[in-house]
Amino acid sequence: MSKFSQYNIPLRGLATESQTYDFVLDNSYFQKIDSPEVQHGNVKCTITVKKKTNLFELSFNVDGIIRIPCDRCLDEMDQVIRYKDKLQVKLGEKFAEEGDIVIIPESEGEINVAWFMYELIVLNIPLKHVHAPGECNKTMVGKLKKHITRQKSDDDDISDLDFDDTDDDVETDEVPTDPRWDGLQNIFENN
Repeated sequence: MSKFSQYNIPLRGLATESQTYDFVLDNSYFQKIDSPEVQHGNVKCTITVKKKTNLFELSFNVDGIIRIPCDRCLDEMDQVIRYKDKLQVKLGEKFAEEGDIVIIPESEGEINVAWFMYELIVLNIPLKHVHAPGECNKTMVGKLKKHITRQKSDDDDISDLDFDDTDDDVETDEVPTDPRWDGLQNIFENN
């Protein structure tokens, strides 16, 4: 018995035109998947299977929270995941993917959706995922501020770094630069 057998959906001999399956993806699910992107979460996935003339349409409705590292401070943060998508499945000779259609062996007659659900979750993680302002690890933010190499000039804006400037308890030391290297600071503007 496979560790993902509970995520099998039988297609051959579907009793009704439409069937709904509910899955709760918790920490044990993410640990079984054993992928580095997400290791913790609580996500509900509802899959509605509709039988059409020559294929099956699986409608995924994913809603929940996953725990991922913050891009700025590397502490764990909650990321809301909400997404709807469809997958078309046909029965055939052997497993294959042809564009947007997944073909599963007719001899098996069922599809395992464990990996499809995980892909939907991971592909919907925003490119930039950071804590809300003021929630980042104050020590790490202080270290990041200390190690910024570019100096802010009147026309230069480092606001895209989204540091929370309300943390007055974090010390940042001004380190004088070697005047021989000051000319290299303009390389960023010339490219």
